Amino acid sequence: MKFLANYIMQGRFQAMTVASSLALLSLLFSPVSIVSSASVALVTLRRGAGEGLYILAISCIATALLGVLLLGSYQFALLYGLVLWLPVWLISIVLREGRHLSVAVEIAVALGALGVIGFYLYHPDPYGLWSRLMGQMVQPVLDNAMDAPVEEIKQRVEWLSRLMTGGIAAGSVAGLLFGLFLGRWWQAVLFNPGGFRSEFLSLRAHPQIAVLAMVLMLAAFFLNGVIAEVSQNLLVLLFIFFLIIGAAALHASFSKMKRANFMVPFLYITVLMIPHVAIGVALYGLLDNWLNLRKTVSN
Repeated sequence: MKFLANYIMQGRFQAMTVASSLALLSLLFSPVSIVSSASVALVTLRRGAGEGLYILAISCIATALLGVLLLGSYQFALLYGLVLWLPVWLISIVLREGRHLSVAVEIAVALGALGVIGFYLYHPDPYGLWSRLMGQMVQPVLDNAMDAPVEEIKQRVEWLSRLMTGGIAAGSVAGLLFGLFLGRWWQAVLFNPGGFRSEFLSLRAHPQIAVLAMVLMLAAFFLNGVIAEVSQNLLVLLFIFFLIIGAAALHASFSKMKRANFMVPFLYITVLMIPHVAIGVALYGLLDNWLNLRKTVSN
């Protein structure tokens, strides 16, 4: 993807074209949104907040015009562009000025946490909202499938409804961070070879966040009502955070082994193919704060 990074850095028109066109394409294939946000991140990281804001604004206008042509309305396309690019622009400024990837990641997670808490303050019953929406989605399946396990499906709908707010926030933060990582990797490839690798492998969480995760676990298990529900949704968000930290810690450990060329790809393939492994990786990232597991495993 180096050719795409080179194209983006050729000028404003090229960066705007990539960002706006891929944003609309992501409506059909959502992972493309990561590349779109990475283009804004790359410009901001390399040329500063002002240039990044200029690309963001022009891309929003271009997306709105494309929305009129393709969708018949500019409002949705404009709002989608703002939601996609504004957070990654802000986090890119933090990374450019602070030069600490871990701080940028933590601020992204903090924004997601504020979104979860804000939604609970805005809506009186998020669980009821998601339960009704998901119930409407699965009802046709229950009506048409005579042998469907009705009780099991209802239990899963109830479980997912309780965690849907945190799940949406976690997905949004994950997309934001992947866009930031891709933009930072592009910057390293073009101007600082190997820079992103060293940044990612040294990625750590502050101990206070690990303590917060433990407190939320206790609240989720032993309390009831809204506090327990908010804690559960915040834990979903922190799960993504510690999954990234755990992946960085394991990557750092495996990269020092003799079979690093096999172990590192095996790590990411396993996480993608077997979702339950992600729980162990996230737990590894949580424990690494106190036990420095990446050094222990390397030894």
